[in-house]
Amino acid sequence: QEASVKLGNSVKRTMVVAQQLYEGNFEIPDYSGGLITYMRTDSVVLAEQALTQAQEVISNEYGIKFGLKEPRFFKNRSANAQEAHEAIRPVDLSLKPSTVKEHLSADQFRLYSLVWKRTLASQMAAAEIARTTLKIEAGVTKECLFVAKGQRVVFPGFLQAYTEGLEGSSPAAGEKDMILPKVEKDQQLQLKKLNLEQLFTKPPPRYTEASLVKKMESEGIGRPSTYAPTISTIQDRGYVEVTPEKQLKPTSIGEVVTDFLTDHFAEIVNLGFTAKIERNLDRIANGEEKWVEMMGNFYQPFHQRVVEKGESVTRAEVIKRRELGSDPESGKPVSVSIGRYGPMVQIGTHEDEEKPRFASLPGNLNLNEVTFEEAMECFALPRTLGNYENGEQIIVNNGRYGPYVKLGKKFFSLPKGDDPLNTDLAQAMEIIREGLEKKAKSTIHDFGDILVLEGRYGAYIKSGRKNYKIPKGVDPESLDEAACHKIIVEAPPPKGYKGEKNKIAKKRTA
Repeated sequence: QEASVKLGNSVKRTMVVAQQLYEGNFEIPDYSGGLITYMRTDSVVLAEQALTQAQEVISNEYGIKFGLKEPRFFKNRSANAQEAHEAIRPVDLSLKPSTVKEHLSADQFRLYSLVWKRTLASQMAAAEIARTTLKIEAGVTKECLFVAKGQRVVFPGFLQAYTEGLEGSSPAAGEKDMILPKVEKDQQLQLKKLNLEQLFTKPPPRYTEASLVKKMESEGIGRPSTYAPTISTIQDRGYVEVTPEKQLKPTSIGEVVTDFLTDHFAEIVNLGFTAKIERNLDRIANGEEKWVEMMGNFYQPFHQRVVEKGESVTRAEVIKRRELGSDPESGKPVSVSIGRYGPMVQIGTHEDEEKPRFASLPGNLNLNEVTFEEAMECFALPRTLGNYENGEQIIVNNGRYGPYVKLGKKFFSLPKGDDPLNTDLAQAMEIIREGLEKKAKSTIHDFGDILVLEGRYGAYIKSGRKNYKIPKGVDPESLDEAACHKIIVEAPPPKGYKGEKNKIAKKRTA
């Protein structure tokens, strides 16, 4: 949660980086092994060794007055906290972030710094903050009451090392509150200026990844090892999308899936039921219940319900088609629904002699809110914008994975938020140029049917649809076509694979 709020990382990215810090494999002088303890835990208990070392580091870094005479102990708030491991902490607190910075990636350094600072802060003296509230009465009969609040830090304590992130806070959230002037009780004040401001009640904000994890914790759903996979899954399946504000916004597909599950499997997606299953799993882990009996009680009625719904629920019930009006040219009905590849607009029905016309609904249009006019505009795609520098046509369209620009057989995604209906030739050409430049930079060698590419996690070989690791110690720049052939042929097959040995992809051109 804190990495999401403070660092802006997704929960998935945080767990990947934490795993790297746990495994180690860093070339740090006079040190080997992982930098942090096991991360899939919600325990808040620190080992005695860590408590002792924390006081030594605090005294050296911040001074004796910032330390504690006796260690501070915490109790787990959750009755079912995973206490097989201690709290997440640096393995060696004497390894300051500045010491290991040059040996870590940017993400690794930021996360290690966060863990290091939070661990020390948990064993530092409390902060002393003086808070002041002024109540000012105004008006002939003192009918108006104005309130001003301010605070100042008397002694920073643990704040010297770490300030906790605030969900939805502004960039200025970490700044000090204003310092109030010194006034006496019943003192007469002169009004210099009066500002009027109208405020409206705002609905609760959408969940972010961090606040969703917090909600799951409070409801007793999931465990540290399942939070990241759960949140990643709903994004990977297109049930939610992340807004520029890092909020999780449900998509049309997500709303349809949710409606289907709550209509037909209400007891399964009930929060209370999920929390109950979690408690049962804890009982099994503690040896208080047998897993075979527990799974039997759940699975048999669940399987029966799946069979019944499979026979009784129709496709029409699931897609929940929404009629918008009639096509002015043909008079046929215009509707929106969920198709095989996502939200779509349809003119006509399957009962008509002519096949219905279909168009993808852009991601910025919601299935339940799209208007007739917006839906009809979708049939203006694909649009031919003109020709590129090489004479090939430039086409803009909306596809299964969002809006894109097409040049010959090459596809380039439109930036998030761009509308294919409003994209002009100049914008499309710029997108193509940037895409071609990016691809050229990632290509180390091009042997036609074999490519040596620079990827997110390093260089690799691509042959057809398969990717192959380049052996450790081999310089990608030094590879020729024969060396690539050798790596492909000698590459070990995927685990559990029983098919043919690796082959070189066939050339697609003469």
